[in-house]
Amino acid sequence: MYSKELNTIKKSNRLRTRRIYDENLIDLASNDYLGLSGNKELFENAYKRVSKEKYTSPKASILVNGYSQIHKDFEDALKIANKFEDAIVVGSGFLANISMIEALVRKGDVLFIDEEYHASGMLATKLLNKNQIVIFNHNDYIDLKQKFNASENKGRKLIAIEGVYSMEGDIAPKGIFDFADEKNAILIVDEAHSSGVIGENLLGIFDYYNITPKENHIKMGTLGKAYGSYGAYILASAHIIEFLLNRAKAIIYTTAPSLFDIALGLESLKYILENTLELKGKIASNLQIINDNLGIKADSLIIPIDISNNQKVLEIQEVLKEKGYLVGAIRQPTVKSAIIRLIAKIDIKSEDLIDVCKILKELK
Repeated sequence: MYSKELNTIKKSNRLRTRRIYDENLIDLASNDYLGLSGNKELFENAYKRVSKEKYTSPKASILVNGYSQIHKDFEDALKIANKFEDAIVVGSGFLANISMIEALVRKGDVLFIDEEYHASGMLATKLLNKNQIVIFNHNDYIDLKQKFNASENKGRKLIAIEGVYSMEGDIAPKGIFDFADEKNAILIVDEAHSSGVIGENLLGIFDYYNITPKENHIKMGTLGKAYGSYGAYILASAHIIEFLLNRAKAIIYTTAPSLFDIALGLESLKYILENTLELKGKIASNLQIINDNLGIKADSLIIPIDISNNQKVLEIQEVLKEKGYLVGAIRQPTVKSAIIRLIAKIDIKSEDLIDVCKILKELK
């Protein structure tokens, strides 16, 4: 029924498939930035915590009786660590973006969203009226200012950005935070790829810029990256969290997040806070290796290498797999131009990271 479309995808070397990769490959492709997915102690601690409960699954939505002490403990720990007034757990980062954008942009409001914002956020904009959406150039707060000031909408104004962008690994400029505060605009920050990776306390971009959260600030983070689990959370003022709880369909009408995943997220948060200096040291060391060997001065552990050829990125990926390494071969429509996406995960041995860099330099 879709053979014509599939053939077009195949011809352009953009076909996606599910694969079970050899577990012996050294992983430089996943978002497991801190290597916590392999930390058995955290896993066992989470298992013991859930085993104490009468029920080991949430059974229902948060608003019925799916909300547990495990959910609350994690929310409480998050808001204390991140200095936000309130928090709510969500099933995934995808659902969190749908929740925030669909619920917070009301009639008469306008959303200014970075052109590189995650696909889940862009999908959520399709639920809104077209005249409520303004897309601004990536990380360009001058373009944002011009479009913001030209807007004639009389309602609330919201801005949506990411802390660290998932494909390029670049960080949102502080100017956007300052502008949002100046205009009292609601600022939505997707910290999926920045929480656990940047900042004095590895808590993300608010921490990185030493920004004290304000009433207009919203932070979303996921557990499927640096936290080595699955799920997400939203941090904001108590007022906004209460509103989401009453209006966000992707929160109201979905089963509450998995108890085990949230318990594991809590263990990971504790681990990050207790081992911040050591983790930061490993991150800095890996970024220095990237700079020394590839000439790339990165601010995050996402290292994009422009190849601009779909077939070639697949060939490079295969060569590295034969040598025991797995990297990402990212093609359209995820990116505009094909890249090798190298993740400088901190559980990788220095000699392996150096070896991969040297091979990539030769193949590129």
